[in-house]
Amino acid sequence: MNNNSKNAWPRLWLMTDERLENGLIDAIKRLPRGSAVVFRHYRLPFTIRKSLFEKIRQITKKRKLVLFLAGTPQLAAAWKADGVHGALSAKRTARPLLRSQAVHNRREGIACKNADFVLLSPLFSTRSHPGKPSLGRVKFLQLKRGLQQKVIALGGINTHTLHALPPCDGFAGIDLWQNDQFHHHRLWSFWTNQQA
Repeated sequence: MNNNSKNAWPRLWLMTDERLENGLIDAIKRLPRGSAVVFRHYRLPFTIRKSLFEKIRQITKKRKLVLFLAGTPQLAAAWKADGVHGALSAKRTARPLLRSQAVHNRREGIACKNADFVLLSPLFSTRSHPGKPSLGRVKFLQLKRGLQQKVIALGGINTHTLHALPPCDGFAGIDLWQNDQFHHHRLWSFWTNQQA
């Protein structure tokens, strides 16, 4: 991330997920410079997870992407991530990290004071949480008003819902990055130019 500009932050975020399977590396390679990757893959055994993370870290470093590790700040620092994603403590790490946290309601919004970025979710209904109620645009904007951090929309964002995004500082997705869907969308150039 370009630290020389106060206006530079990742606007496009890829949340890793086992659903991306073999398409994960290709999806990361298609992300525009300055985008963020949140590495989750919680279910993998530790050594396999660490190995996959390191492979992705090499790609994100070369492509100038911002890499977050879902986990503890100490693990993110040890694995040389750019940031940590998850419930955040105020405890300092050996080196500074960007911090992101998912927020689903007002209570979590109040508790996320240590985050630089809030992933406000789920904006729309999602495949990953079928049947779970979504925030919708109105509730999303109500929750966003109470947050001081950069707000990244998450949940159910795909080429069909992208046009309905409420005002936000960026968006995250899983399915959107599969098969290069977003690259062919009419809003591709708008969002990629926001990162410059």
